[in-house]
Amino acid sequence: MLEGPSYLVSRDLPSSCEQESTWIYNTFRVIELSNGKRRLEDGEEIGLRKSFKPLISLQRVEAVHVANDNTLAQTDHSNNQRQHGDQSDSSSLIHQIGRDLSINCLLRCSRSDYGSIASLNRSFRSLICNGELYRLRRLTGIIEHWVYFSCNLFEWEAFDPIRRRWMHLPTMDSNECFMCSDKESLAVGTELLVFGKNIDAHVVYKYSILTNSWSFGKKTNTPRCLFGSASLGEIAIVAGGCDSMGRCLSSAELYNSETGTWVTLPSMKTPRKMCSGVFMDGKFYVIGGIGVGNPNELTCGEVYDLQTRTWHEIPNMFPALNGGVGVNNAPPTAKAPPLLAVVKNELYAAYHEEQEVRKYDKVRNLWVTIGRLPEQASSMNGWGLAFRACGDQLIVIGGPRAAYGGMIELNSWVPDGGPPQWNLLAKKHSGGFVYNCAVMGC
Repeated sequence: MLEGPSYLVSRDLPSSCEQESTWIYNTFRVIELSNGKRRLEDGEEIGLRKSFKPLISLQRVEAVHVANDNTLAQTDHSNNQRQHGDQSDSSSLIHQIGRDLSINCLLRCSRSDYGSIASLNRSFRSLICNGELYRLRRLTGIIEHWVYFSCNLFEWEAFDPIRRRWMHLPTMDSNECFMCSDKESLAVGTELLVFGKNIDAHVVYKYSILTNSWSFGKKTNTPRCLFGSASLGEIAIVAGGCDSMGRCLSSAELYNSETGTWVTLPSMKTPRKMCSGVFMDGKFYVIGGIGVGNPNELTCGEVYDLQTRTWHEIPNMFPALNGGVGVNNAPPTAKAPPLLAVVKNELYAAYHEEQEVRKYDKVRNLWVTIGRLPEQASSMNGWGLAFRACGDQLIVIGGPRAAYGGMIELNSWVPDGGPPQWNLLAKKHSGGFVYNCAVMGC
């Protein structure tokens, strides 16, 4: 488990970006040695030889030699720069290759390396902490997905599925009223938002990966809970839910994590609460839930077009189960919102009552059973089970509950046209009940 002042990272090189990270890591080593900052101990040098394979191309090696020659030729200038501390790197970062190439290298490092890189000096630390690197990664399509979830009311865990590492987030500084309230969670940009209610008002807590800390976030324009939501890059949309008086809402809002602001959108055609939201094909979908004056589950869905700013209703998009083997008769208000996830613009659902995974056929507007959920994916009417998209894979988080704790499992599957073949990513002792879960891609 990793716990530190910020970044939640390690010096180990990532598997997904190994070649690029090795390049930049060795470049840093060459520059440090040439400047006389620090020499490797014998044991550390042996460890490096064992850890790193010769992944640097001939051209890259030549580039490093050139950097060395330039550095040696500018020894007097470098010595003078060191007298000014970190200020010498403020403009170029790795001054032998310039700021633009330095940033281009850093973009291709795993975000798990950013803590080590930030420790080099204040210039690197500022670049990472101000969020500039993450914005550039998003523009260039470089995204890593981490899973954030809570199995204890005040505690949050993060999991890196690439390295399969657990990380413990700082404890939320909230009161018991917030702890016992209905909570929704949403990951957008570099933020994790947790919505709940204090004694007399709705509140939003915001966790930032840039500072590894919790703070109060910007409240929605219309206080709400039990809403549907989803994120797409730096924006997120929340829709429906119910207000502080319990009234069902049709309103929707868009959040921009870059500006920290909420903008009210046109309202849905049908008010609903306890619904789910997803982004698919660049549009926002709201599915399921409970309407006004009708205790039954809504079967229609609605899709919002961000370009035309209009809603369109999809009849019978999520039909309710009508009994059968493995299906209980719990009232709709006792059931969890639909467990939905989108991978490569294909919509999947976890039917917890039948322990099935189904895929939505957009053309025929129906659901097709493709396989089973993992055996340990137990729930209470859908509550306590997380079903999420994590990049190009589906993630199921859950486990059996026990009187004195339980075991939580993370299973993944990359949809390939066949039935699900679940891969156990990790497991650990925990409460066995997932209260909230969100996936952050940045």
